[in-house]
Amino acid sequence: MISLEALRAEMAAAGDPERAAGQQRYMKSAIPYHGLTTPELRSLLRQHLKGFRPLDRADWERTVRHFWDDATHREERYAAIALARHRTARQWQDVDTLELNRHLVVTGAWWDVVDVIAQHLVGAVLAADRPAATRVLRTWAVDHDLWLRRTSVICQLAHGSDTDLDLLTFAIERNLDDPSFWLRKAIGSALRQHARVDPEWVRAYVASLGDRLSGLSRREATRHL
Repeated sequence: MISLEALRAEMAAAGDPERAAGQQRYMKSAIPYHGLTTPELRSLLRQHLKGFRPLDRADWERTVRHFWDDATHREERYAAIALARHRTARQWQDVDTLELNRHLVVTGAWWDVVDVIAQHLVGAVLAADRPAATRVLRTWAVDHDLWLRRTSVICQLAHGSDTDLDLLTFAIERNLDDPSFWLRKAIGSALRQHARVDPEWVRAYVASLGDRLSGLSRREATRHL
């Protein structure tokens, strides 16, 4: 079984303290980094993930939460996300997993982890179990938590022509008046991405929103139109 303590020791040994300080400053992270480059981290994680074989859903979720909640450095949270996305966990990417994803989003509360969770974990659940997941994501779209609302807006970035426009517009319109950069950027990004498959719909939708759409959201949405 994969060990957080063993992984942490290897990360510490392979890390660069000077790089770690720069990474923490750049990301404005409350917890420090070990100082690994992305290729170094992937290579190190690959060796540990290779033998990851959770006994069942409970064992998998317990391991993910352990790595996430007990992380002392940011790369350990990246490892938790890798465990959550592991190929052996595909069978558990259903609506029951959204409670775990909610925990990761709310406690992660920063774009580098939230965006990966939104697109690759929440988005996968939505694709696999759309009616049930949609009901949950509609509640996230109006939740008091900023990062859950951002997740509801961007969770379909990889869905292309399968994007549920009712869910997308619901999430956008419930958050149009929020002044947060993170929501305005998310709205623009979601529309820009959908414009790759349906530019005319995006053009018409942006026009219909008029002045309710922030300048930032509009610029992002129409960047390639």
